[in-house]
Amino acid sequence: MILVKSAGVFMHELLPLLWDGTLVTLQITVFGSLLAVVVALVAALGKLSRWPGVKWLAIGFIELFRGTSLLVQLFWLFYVLPLPPFNITLTPYVVAIIGLGLHIGAYGAEILRGAILAVPKGQTEAALSLNISPLQCFTHVVLPQAIIHAIPPGTNLLIELLKNASLVSLITLSDLTFRAGQLDQLTGNTLQIMGLTLLFYFVMAQILVAVMRLVDRRFQPGRKKRKAA
Repeated sequence: MILVKSAGVFMHELLPLLWDGTLVTLQITVFGSLLAVVVALVAALGKLSRWPGVKWLAIGFIELFRGTSLLVQLFWLFYVLPLPPFNITLTPYVVAIIGLGLHIGAYGAEILRGAILAVPKGQTEAALSLNISPLQCFTHVVLPQAIIHAIPPGTNLLIELLKNASLVSLITLSDLTFRAGQLDQLTGNTLQIMGLTLLFYFVMAQILVAVMRLVDRRFQPGRKKRKAA
């Protein structure tokens, strides 16, 4: 239990407690984002597949996780899976990562699918005519260009994942929102605590945007040269 001396708690006493929750939120966001990227790529390729079974399986996954609430999905993973006939018990930390990764990944699949389709077919045909394997063509020609198209909307999705991470407090995970709620109830300093919480989320979002800009520059090495010209 968190002990606080008085309702007039000082800023330097609040920061370490909120920082503990911030670390949990950061971990969930990072690992959830990595899972979301993998899920988005697999689902996008599945929906583009020529095999009807794979295609409809991918469509079913995307529509299921896009068409239902993230909160309900988290409750299913945390409260329903441990019950018969599933009997699968996951920790709140694992549930948070899987739930956020699958939910955001389903949205990301549509973004990535559109980005792949935006790559001119002529480039694929030219690469294949040079006896490059389909896998090499995809990884070296199609995917790098698709990533460029996917980064702007993908950045918005990752910020959405960060904000949705606050829902994991409802499955007993001590993230930033959970800590803020505890401190608010114990001290009554709502303005201070919620102001700091808002600031922490804003800073994390800006860091995420900065990282995505670096990724964007990595896949567009000629941008600076074009601007200089």
